[in-house]
Amino acid sequence: MHIPDNYLSPSTCATLFVAMTPIWYYSIRKINKTLSADKIPLIGIGGAFAFILMMFNLPIPDGTTAHAVGGTLIALLLGPYAACIAISVALFIQAIIFGDGGILSFGANCFNIAFILPFTGFFIYKILNKIHLSPFYHKCTIFLSAYISINLAAFFTALELGIQPLLFVDNLGQPLYCPYPLWISIPAMALSHLTIAGIAEGLFTLSLYLFILKTSPNIIYDSQQIKLNSIFSLLAFLIIISPLGLIAEGTAWGEWAPEEILNDTSSGVPLGFIPEKLLNGFNYEAFFPDYTMSGATDILAYIASAIIGVALLIIIFKILGSIIYAKKTITLIILLKFLNGF
Repeated sequence: MHIPDNYLSPSTCATLFVAMTPIWYYSIRKINKTLSADKIPLIGIGGAFAFILMMFNLPIPDGTTAHAVGGTLIALLLGPYAACIAISVALFIQAIIFGDGGILSFGANCFNIAFILPFTGFFIYKILNKIHLSPFYHKCTIFLSAYISINLAAFFTALELGIQPLLFVDNLGQPLYCPYPLWISIPAMALSHLTIAGIAEGLFTLSLYLFILKTSPNIIYDSQQIKLNSIFSLLAFLIIISPLGLIAEGTAWGEWAPEEILNDTSSGVPLGFIPEKLLNGFNYEAFFPDYTMSGATDILAYIASAIIGVALLIIIFKILGSIIYAKKTITLIILLKFLNGF
């Protein structure tokens, strides 16, 4: 679901970025109201889980790949607003440092992965869980919420890609951006997510949720210091096994490099041309493109990339938590001094 640059028109990218702006703003305001400063670093841990899960590429029967996200997992543990910010920062790091997802399409990727996925997953869970039947039913609601939400996110991704050849063509009628219309993009994305990625999302969400709930119960609302040793151990384990994501060969649907799309057979026959904007559009060179590093083996580079991504997310939100805590402390001191003056 990571849409690269030049697959969407600038107007599409701008529209979705503008749509995300009030969502980011409102999410940050909700976090400030609902999470104390010492809980802000938990958002970084949530983002770290999303970052790692998105590195586990899964093989799809048509020769492409897909991955889980963990958006519903983070929403259930931290709330959908915190999940939105956590995943957005994870997507930003992926785009800037590893070239996974585009720079211009950042808003579009956040709309699909950081907004549609965690919010729909959270509210589907709330609706399904209104009926308390049994522990097994509760587990089913977690799985279904994650399964449905990632498929909805994939559907929106397919819509954005599929409208491009209907709206943006050159003088010869050839698509300028993504060349596959809705009747190809929607079934292709549905195949990968209904069959593989959705099941993986549901299983990852259910298993990690139950593990975290068992080892760190009441992770959000517990007033005592949260024990994170088991969670950090789980992150370390996922980092170590992250090279399993290298086993699946092929590129995720809709994420081909220009030279790859020339011979893609999504329409049944090789495409046979490269859309103009894919060939001559915006180009950004990431620090470690596709999680590779000069002089390092693929496995070592993948593990190092996982460490960098996880560390950055935890550090960023640790710093933000410290800043917010200091700001609130200073405000409280000033208020107390002001009150003492009367």
